[in-house]
Amino acid sequence: MHAPLDEMLSAAIAASEVIVEVYEREVVASHKADGSPVTEADARAEEIILERLAPIGLPVLAEESVAAGHIPQLGRHYFVVDPLDGTREFLKRNGEFTVNIALCEDGRPVAGVVLAPATGMTYWGSADGAFGGTVEHGDMHGHHRIEVSADGPVRIVASRSHGHPALKTLCENMQVVADVSVGSSLKFGLLASGAAQLYPRFGPTCEWDTAAGQAVLEAAGGVVLRLDGMPLTCGHVAQKFLNPPFVAAASRALADAAIEEIRRIPG
Repeated sequence: MHAPLDEMLSAAIAASEVIVEVYEREVVASHKADGSPVTEADARAEEIILERLAPIGLPVLAEESVAAGHIPQLGRHYFVVDPLDGTREFLKRNGEFTVNIALCEDGRPVAGVVLAPATGMTYWGSADGAFGGTVEHGDMHGHHRIEVSADGPVRIVASRSHGHPALKTLCENMQVVADVSVGSSLKFGLLASGAAQLYPRFGPTCEWDTAAGQAVLEAAGGVVLRLDGMPLTCGHVAQKFLNPPFVAAASRALADAAIEEIRRIPG
């Protein structure tokens, strides 16, 4: 099907506006059953996204709905939504949080939007390519094509809130020249725009954390692979939508090299 990117972008922009409104005042967080924090911004943003996507008529796998026990029957095509990816970063007030909306086809993310409400920086991609721009006062500005940069020194990007001891070893073994720590799906945006080349993820993530970013990165020429070398996929109800460890990279060759190094790391 044709990716409804205009609707996805519109939904992300509308959600970002309410997130910023909450962000600019005192925020009180509660905790879900898995211990992860949730705020008023998460709930209100998801409500807006669901409302904006409803006319398209596709199932929506959305983080807060799943947490409440509402899991739709997924067909060939469905949306995967994280209304506020990086709630911990939101609460730390460092600006490194995003709205994630992905369209999946047969378990593969084929289109995605990643929008950072605090800055307006937006990445989106589909079969037509990957693009970047900045939202200002509800409108997109500076629309430009983006692509990965697989040549030259390797710069690695990691999670600000979920570091892993193996990262240091991987950086040494792959002669990484820079280690950039950043929260949420902004990591995928850095890879897709050529600012970094490698994002290894050892710790747990959910499909709504990664689907939109994966779609953007793949549209920009990159890959996202599990440690068995197969593409990361979505729709795994039996696994409660949890991802296995993975490597996102600017090229298949770089991903394969990183996976080989990771397999050599003890533990």
